[in-house]
Amino acid sequence: MSYYQQQHGTSSGSRTTARRNFEFGRTYVVRPKGKHQATIIWLHGLGDNGSSISQLMESLPLLNVKWICPTAPIRPVALLGGFPCTAWFDRGEISEGETDDWEGLDASAAHIANLLSTEPADVKLGIGGFSMGAATAIYSATCFALGKYGNGSPYTVNLRAVVGLSGWLPGARVLQNKIERSNEAVRRAASLPILLCHGNCDDVVPYNDGEKSSTYLSSSGFRCVAFKSYDGLGHFTVPREMSDVCSWVSARLGLDGSRS
Repeated sequence: MSYYQQQHGTSSGSRTTARRNFEFGRTYVVRPKGKHQATIIWLHGLGDNGSSISQLMESLPLLNVKWICPTAPIRPVALLGGFPCTAWFDRGEISEGETDDWEGLDASAAHIANLLSTEPADVKLGIGGFSMGAATAIYSATCFALGKYGNGSPYTVNLRAVVGLSGWLPGARVLQNKIERSNEAVRRAASLPILLCHGNCDDVVPYNDGEKSSTYLSSSGFRCVAFKSYDGLGHFTVPREMSDVCSWVSARLGLDGSRS
């Protein structure tokens, strides 16, 4: 039985029949200013788009990174009373790593992996994001470790780094048991560095959710999890946080910072 079935009690037949089609928006690309050593997909938060994110990524001093900034599908969001906006998956009230929309998460994770699948073989691959984008990035990390999406389809992208800002871990409570069942999943989890950053004044995704996500990941076998907290920071990013992200990415991916 798949992860999706465990959460919903559906059969594979009914899951296939009920599968939705998701129409993703425009993808924006920021080309590297130097030698192309890494490609990182960066995922926006609820209601945002890839265009605004690409402008932020373009300002970062990572010369050897190609940034891919996709736009989520427009869909009704339960948290907003059913109001439609860009969202990587549907979401009700935020509570400790819980979500109902596993199908939406799988669709977004697959779309992201597909964007990375055509990158050159010698380029290191990563995923990062903010808020709901962070949750989707972290979910992708669990798919990488397990070698499959929640619906059982193979996850084939070789991730080298994951970053989540002001986010949370979907499916936190069941992750440890799933990874412990497979030696390969344990090995893959241990190999993937993850950086989580969270402001202690976040009034949208509570700081405790971010901190607990770090704990869940570490206890599930992700041995290279770094958690950075920021005093006075709400649900937004600041230059100091992005500077820490750049330093961490550069160190973890071994970027040399040169233009050639």
